[in-house]
Amino acid sequence: MDGAGGENWPAAIHQVLARYRVTQVGYVPDAGHAALIRMVDADPSMQGVVLTTEEEGMALATGAWLGGGRGALLMQSSGVGNCINMLSLIKTCRVPFLTIVTMRGEWGEFNPWQIPMGNATEAALGLMDLQVLRAGTAAEVGPMVEGAARLAYDGGAGVAVLLSQWLIGAKEFSE
Repeated sequence: MDGAGGENWPAAIHQVLARYRVTQVGYVPDAGHAALIRMVDADPSMQGVVLTTEEEGMALATGAWLGGGRGALLMQSSGVGNCINMLSLIKTCRVPFLTIVTMRGEWGEFNPWQIPMGNATEAALGLMDLQVLRAGTAAEVGPMVEGAARLAYDGGAGVAVLLSQWLIGAKEFSE
């Protein structure tokens, strides 16, 4: 999906991941990340790894780092709640960690089950000492992810970039 201004923000994220030599990208399939996931899977320098649950992404990123590589995690805000305990691995071991989180439970949400975790995502990540950045427009995505990647991979931090529901678009329910 192209965001405001016609910018292809999934391609901007992919370019940053490639520039920072990210070799492993874990994800639980998500419509908000679908275009980016296709780019990762098509890129011979990256290995897309389908996860059964989001917290496996912390182990994947840690293993990549211990092996001399770089990992990233793509997830939806509802998956952040699944990760809280495993984020202690990132914090305690000081693993360079980058996650890109598509938000739900915000603008235009139809599913009431998405709202609580959508409201708690930023605070939950902050409580686990991740730097939390937010992109609300397509023009912000590339520079935001670039800064986050630098902070994670050059600065050794845990960083989450939240992509607003306004940016990714509200899902529609269909029967």
